[in-house]
Amino acid sequence: MHIHILGICGTFMGSLALLARELGHQVSGSDANVYPPMSTQLEAAGILLRDGYRADNLEPRPDLVVVGNALSRGNVGVEALLDAKLPYTSGPQWLADHVLPGRRVIAVAGTHGKTTTASLLAWLLESAGQAPGFLIGGVPRNFGVSARLGDAGAPFVVEADEYDTAFFDKRSKFVHYRPDVAVLNNLEFDHADIFVDLAAIERQFHHLVRTVPSLGRLLVADGEPALERVLGMGCWSPVERFGSDDQSAWRLVLERDDASRFRVIHGGEDAVVDWALTGEHNARNALAALAAAATCGVDLPRGCAALARFETPRRRQEVRGEIGGIQVIDDFAHHPTAIAGTLKGLRAATPRGRLLAVIEPRSNTMRLGTLKGRLADSVRDADAVWWYQPAGLDWSLDDVLTTSPVPATRADDIDALVAALVAQARRNDRIVVMSNGGFGGIHDKLLAALGAAHG
Repeated sequence: MHIHILGICGTFMGSLALLARELGHQVSGSDANVYPPMSTQLEAAGILLRDGYRADNLEPRPDLVVVGNALSRGNVGVEALLDAKLPYTSGPQWLADHVLPGRRVIAVAGTHGKTTTASLLAWLLESAGQAPGFLIGGVPRNFGVSARLGDAGAPFVVEADEYDTAFFDKRSKFVHYRPDVAVLNNLEFDHADIFVDLAAIERQFHHLVRTVPSLGRLLVADGEPALERVLGMGCWSPVERFGSDDQSAWRLVLERDDASRFRVIHGGEDAVVDWALTGEHNARNALAALAAAATCGVDLPRGCAALARFETPRRRQEVRGEIGGIQVIDDFAHHPTAIAGTLKGLRAATPRGRLLAVIEPRSNTMRLGTLKGRLADSVRDADAVWWYQPAGLDWSLDDVLTTSPVPATRADDIDALVAALVAQARRNDRIVVMSNGGFGGIHDKLLAALGAAHG
């Protein structure tokens, strides 16, 4: 079967393309935004990428078109698809129909930490010899790909996004997956372009809860009022909580301020984790993954030992390079809570030198300015911050600069921003670049400029 994917370079759709290719289908795709790491792994898999959404990208006529949720009516590719009366479906529906049946499905949901937690869980299962399948909205470096089928009958880990499904299906993606185990990591307001308030997102999370069988399991973070409201709407599955509360079934105790060492306590057992990641938010992600892996028979000592060999997914506190003692870190943080958590962890792990933050507020929620009042405070653990005003951001970052608790600068040009960073940076500094997009290739430009100045 020839499957064409509209929006193929999105993290979810690109992963779906890999699964379709592994199933033996001929796969092609179109997208307006083609950049690594997704474009690289798609091309390596022999998938034909076509730039833009021209009508002739749908020739020769595919047997099925899978439509990404970023495409709306009015898009040239969507209109061509409908006019030609081609068979079409959504990515989540295709996954539910062709990959998930017969598998033990573990869905990882939450406003933050889905990619890291799903990557951790897949790695724990892999280390236990279970060869899981997975679809993750990033590229786990322990695997080198964002999706694979895994062994027949092995568990399947899916990053379960609450964003809507497609232009013709406005339910959240995760309602399609019908998991045996659902991890609910956290929940706060996001995706202001499709949800009017937090209550609307809570309702979608409850739709997910409704699909978990009574013989399944809900793994729920403690200290999350929104998740408690979700469960209060009705719950028909066993619930285990994880976090730092003394009453939680899975409990976390930090042994270092930067969370690079922590203790896990569960069912009368405890084990210590020493690993490369930092930040309490990542330790909680690991705790969730351990709890989920336990539902597949992975014991606590084995799981904790495997975490020491875990490599962060690409774009999650990923060290892109170090020049003259100056480290450049890439992070996907796209929400004030995620920005604050990442910087807090890196601050504790940076005993020498400064922590310099470079942030592009690029997500749909950021572009709408819904959370702009929280941005200034989110960077208080940095020594200085540069805010980049991208094209299409309809509000000014000046108010964020005015109320910033640390020295803050606005930049409108990437080359000028790189020059300013190089002029400021000195040995032992860590520059963390935060964006949910390509950010104009700033990471490579910054490393090249640092090499010229400090190499």
